[in-house]
Amino acid sequence: MEQLENLLRVLVRPLVERPDRIEISGREEGSRVRLTLRVADEDMGRIIGRQGRTINAIRKVVKAASVRLGKRVTVEVPD
Repeated sequence: MEQLENLLRVLVRPLVERPDRIEISGREEGSRVRLTLRVADEDMGRIIGRQGRTINAIRKVVKAASVRLGKRVTVEVPD
């Protein structure tokens, strides 16, 4: 799970203006991993992108990496 958290951090860091406010928490339930991503309020739009394209691309990359680890991952961005 730590690898997936690090990957998510690497993907998000260049997109935000406040990288010190990136918070990633993860929960592992068997073969499922749930990652929760929190960023500064002013960076939320950058992470979500137009019509959710940016966050969907981030989810796809993390999901592809999770297949190699034999895990199923979901990336959540709470309001």
